[in-house]
Amino acid sequence: MSAPAADAADLFAGVPPARPSSFAQWRALTGRVVWVMATKGELAVAVIVPLVFTLGFYLPLKYVMQVRGIHYAQFVMPIIVLQTMSFTMMSNAQLAAFEAMTGLNTRMQTMPIGKLVPLLSRLSAGLVRSVVSLIAALGWGHLIGFRFVAGWGQAVLFCVFSLAVGTILAIGADGLGSLTKSPESLSQALTLPTLIFGMLSCGFVPEAGFPAWVRPFVRNQPISQFSFALRDMAEHGVTWQVLWVPLVWLGGLAVVFTPMAIWASVRRS
Repeated sequence: MSAPAADAADLFAGVPPARPSSFAQWRALTGRVVWVMATKGELAVAVIVPLVFTLGFYLPLKYVMQVRGIHYAQFVMPIIVLQTMSFTMMSNAQLAAFEAMTGLNTRMQTMPIGKLVPLLSRLSAGLVRSVVSLIAALGWGHLIGFRFVAGWGQAVLFCVFSLAVGTILAIGADGLGSLTKSPESLSQALTLPTLIFGMLSCGFVPEAGFPAWVRPFVRNQPISQFSFALRDMAEHGVTWQVLWVPLVWLGGLAVVFTPMAIWASVRRS
């Protein structure tokens, strides 16, 4: 061994061997994303967006629905929450696409970092955003008259189910973002299906408000089924007969989105 190599060996002789911790890596990467969201105003936007949805959806149809005997604050709140969760989906998609586009994903693949740590950190940060948005949405909803009539247990179930929907959508969006590497085009591509499934749902108006030929799609598509379950959780308590269909939709989306997101995150481009 040469003298410089021997000196280097002596220099690091007392240093313990590195033991990378996936948990510590996840915590650091999640903290990095949350800090960026806080300092760049994304968390503030997460509070404002539910207000925009509440005013934009509630005010135009409030009196029309009152004539039909519908308490519109109770009726529309589920779709406001679901639309709020869709913004978390778009945020995760843009973050994943940005990290793939800038080469950060490739750089982390060359480092001793757990393969799933970057994906899990983005999803965890997205969950933080979803929690902030959900709290804001429920706060704005309370101001327009929304209440959890069915009790605390159903209220907790409402929140858990909403966050589960947001997380599953964020998983799929993260996979698409890692594959496309284009935040701008991906945001535009996700906006159209979000609008279509949102507007053609029973979240804003009852099924009877749609033409007969489109009602089967409106009634059975996932956003309508999610809103049925959330509405029952808030009003009189959801039953298994209502809940099992949304759970099947949620499980099916998870089965499709999760492998895609994992593959997109760990593949080498």
